[in-house]
Amino acid sequence: MPSPSADAFVSEPIDLPPPFSLVRLRESGDAFSHAIEIAAASGAGTLVYVGRFDLAEFAVVLEPNEPLRTARRAFHAGMVALTDALRTYAPPNKEVAIDWPDAVRVDGGLVGGGRLGWPAFAKEDEPPPWLVFGAMIRTVAMTDEEPGVHPLGSALEQEGFGEAGAVQVTESFARHLMLAIDAWQVDGFGGVAHEYISRLSRERQVSRRIDDNGDLVIHRIGADKTERHDLLKALAVPSWLDPRLEGPRL
Repeated sequence: MPSPSADAFVSEPIDLPPPFSLVRLRESGDAFSHAIEIAAASGAGTLVYVGRFDLAEFAVVLEPNEPLRTARRAFHAGMVALTDALRTYAPPNKEVAIDWPDAVRVDGGLVGGGRLGWPAFAKEDEPPPWLVFGAMIRTVAMTDEEPGVHPLGSALEQEGFGEAGAVQVTESFARHLMLAIDAWQVDGFGGVAHEYISRLSRERQVSRRIDDNGDLVIHRIGADKTERHDLLKALAVPSWLDPRLEGPRL
């Protein structure tokens, strides 16, 4: 049976809840870069989607109403929504986890991650005109190599996600992002922070919290020691992205 064409994936219907508006790119597009380019003109809720067979690739424009230094916590909301989207389709007992701050793993295998962009001219103590949260999730392993050659990388198909492809992940992400942002607006950021921390790899004898600026602060119980992991520095280069592959690392 011949494989579907790229045009088939570009035209596959995507059902997004309001207030999202969809911008489609062809297979060679870059959702994150394009969303940044059009963010100022397109406004909040614009979701850029690339029609690819092997990746769920999308980016959404946000318009925060708080200073940039705290607004970056939208990244945590995006990561919670992204992992919730995958959990919706995950087989029983499959762990969907976050490697601080931006990588997503399924049963230990890297499938992708999230990233955050903002205007270069934005000031830390003023609301930025926009933020862009972007994500890539590998749905199908597009390699001829035998399974196990890249034991640290994986794909949804390999993990038993069935028919969950790019469209399904994107639609689910949009719904869960709305839930995360609504919870933040109604109850404060604490609930989002709790959900994010609960998805990090577990460590014994530690307490963890997300600081006002998005940093991860770890306190080791029984030791007078606190570790701070800088979100701004960590977001500079996505840990999961292989520029050569233009997708998640293998």
